[in-house]
Amino acid sequence: MADVDIGEMVKAHYRSGTYIGKVIADKGDRYVVEVLAVKKHPMQGDLHNPHQTEGVFFHERKALAFGEKTNVKKAAVHRFTETVPDYADSLKQAVEEYKQKLSQEDSAYNQAALTCLNRLEKAYY
Repeated sequence: MADVDIGEMVKAHYRSGTYIGKVIADKGDRYVVEVLAVKKHPMQGDLHNPHQTEGVFFHERKALAFGEKTNVKKAAVHRFTETVPDYADSLKQAVEEYKQKLSQEDSAYNQAALTCLNRLEKAYY
């Protein structure tokens, strides 16, 4: 965890996704982060039973939207000193990277996650 100031750019991990954004408030044990780009798309499926498809509710998880504000635990926030990418480009890249990772192995989980991602892509673009 890094102590950051209001207005600083950060990389923040939130609900299995990673985002680049700006800290807009300090709420004690959390920062309020305004999303500016997507670094890693959220995992699909049941986070409490990762990589399982049977006997679980398989969640479809969208990435946080541009400008969306979210409360992130301070331990999951780190300074970001690189150039902030365009939101749409970063989302497209994050989706493609996740799809490539899922395509490396043919499993029930990967197929279900790819199905979710394909639906989300249609909604995103």
